[in-house]
Amino acid sequence: MKLKVKDVQLTTGGPLVAVLHEKTAKFLGIFPTDRIYIKRIHNKDGVNCVIDITKKGIKEGEIGLFEEVLKKLKISHGMQVEVKRAEHPASIQAIKRKLEGETLTEQEFNMIVRDIVNNELSETELTYFVSGCYSHGLSIKETVFLTNAIVNNGERLHFRKGEIILDKHSIGGVPGNRTTMIVIPIIASLGYKIPKTSSRAISSPSGTADTFETLAPVNLNKKKIEAVVKKTNACIVWGGGVDLASADDKLIKVRHPLKIDPTGMLLASIMAKKKAAGATHVLIDIPWGKETKLETKKEAKKLKKGFLKIGKLLNFKMKVILTDGSQPVGNGIGPALEAADVISVLKGDGPNDLREKAIFMATEALKLVGEKNPEEKVLAALESGKAYHKLQEIIIAQGGKKHISIPKAKYFYNVLAVKTGIIEGIHNKRISLLATLAGAPEEKTAGIYLRVKINNEVQKGDILYTIYTNTKQNLDSVKRQLKELDPIVYE
Repeated sequence: MKLKVKDVQLTTGGPLVAVLHEKTAKFLGIFPTDRIYIKRIHNKDGVNCVIDITKKGIKEGEIGLFEEVLKKLKISHGMQVEVKRAEHPASIQAIKRKLEGETLTEQEFNMIVRDIVNNELSETELTYFVSGCYSHGLSIKETVFLTNAIVNNGERLHFRKGEIILDKHSIGGVPGNRTTMIVIPIIASLGYKIPKTSSRAISSPSGTADTFETLAPVNLNKKKIEAVVKKTNACIVWGGGVDLASADDKLIKVRHPLKIDPTGMLLASIMAKKKAAGATHVLIDIPWGKETKLETKKEAKKLKKGFLKIGKLLNFKMKVILTDGSQPVGNGIGPALEAADVISVLKGDGPNDLREKAIFMATEALKLVGEKNPEEKVLAALESGKAYHKLQEIIIAQGGKKHISIPKAKYFYNVLAVKTGIIEGIHNKRISLLATLAGAPEEKTAGIYLRVKINNEVQKGDILYTIYTNTKQNLDSVKRQLKELDPIVYE
C-alpha cells in the first residue's frame, strides 16, 4: 500500500513511530503498538515502526512519521512510501518470558539489546523488560550475557594491546559525591590512561556527565574520544553520546521515571561501560547507609561479591570498596554547584569530605596497578596543581573554554536554623528531591548548597543550606515543600 508522508514534527528520542488514520489502519488490519514496514518507493531497504492510530491530524492515505523515521529513511514531507504489515520483533517473546520469571539465554539477551539499539522496541516494551529484570532479578550468568550483549551491540574504544587502562565508578545514590571529576585528572596527570564514560542522572539531581557538561561538551563521538585520551590520557564523556554501550543509556532513560535500578541491570550497566571503554583495571565505589541505594552493609557486601564475580568472568583486575553514604559528599548538589566543589578541591581548597574521599579513591586506583607510594603521589598531584592543570587540558581537548567559568543561578534562598543544636542527620533522598524541584539536573545552575554536616554545631539563625534556581516559580515551589521535606535533623 502506498501512502503520502506527513511530517508530524515530533520526536521520540529513540523508538521509530508512525501514525495512521484509523480507517487506513483498519484496512491494513493493524492495531495500536502493531508494527508496519515502511520503505521509499523503488528502494530496497526500509524500517519497522511502532504504530499509533488517530482520527484527527492524519488523513486517509497519509502516514504521519516522527523525526527518527524521516531521518532513517532520508525522506521528507509530501513524498510517498510503501507500507505493509510487519511482525513483532522476536525479542518481545523473550521479554515476556522474563516477565514470567524465566531465565533468558545469551541469544535472547542479544536479540533484546540488538532491537533496543535499532530502536525496534517501544518505550512500553522497554519498560516491561526493565520490570521483568526488577521483579525476578538476573543471575550472574544472565548479567554477564546482558553485559556482553550491550558491549557487542555498540562501539568500543581501542588502545594498545597490553596497555593498562584504568577506570572507576560509583554506583551512586549519594548526593554530591563527585569524586570522579577529581580522581580522573589526578590519575591522568600521573601518566595512566583513564577514559571515563558516564551516565546522566538516574535517581539523583546530577550525574557525572551532567556536572562535567557545565565545563565542556560531553557528547563526543568515538574518534574524538580516542583523540582526547591520546592527547590528555583521559576524558569525561556521556556514554549515550556515542555508541559505547548505547543500549544501556536507552534502558537508563526508561528506569529514570520509575527511580528503579535492578541489581543485575545495575551491574551490567556499569561493567558494560568499563568493557566498552577498554578498561583492564577497575575500581568500584559502593556507598551504603540510610537512604542510599544500599541501606545495610550486608546488601553492600552482597553487591560487592557480584561485582567481583562478574569482573573475573570479564577478565578485569578489580577492587571494590565500601564507603560511607550516610550523608551527602561535598556541599553542592546539582550540576554547576558540584562542578564548583570539584574545581575548589583541585585548587587546594574545597569541601574536606569530598577532598578526602577523592584522595582515598585515587590512592586505591594506584594500588590496583601496583604503583609504589600511591598516596604520596596523589597528594603531590593535588598540591602541586598538576591535577588541576590536567583537568584544564581535558576541558580544552573536549571543546571547553581555556578559562574555567561556572554558571550561576538567578535566584537563591537561604534556609536558616530555627534553634541552636547539633546536626544529627541529613536525609539524602529529601535533599536530592529538593534539588530536583529546584530544577536540577535540567537546569544546570539549580540545586542545593549544603552548609552543614553531621555532628556540626549550629546556632539559631545559621544558614543550613541554600536553594538555587533560575525561576521564581521553582523557588516558590521548593519553599512550599520545605516543611514536609526538610532534610536536616538536629537536636
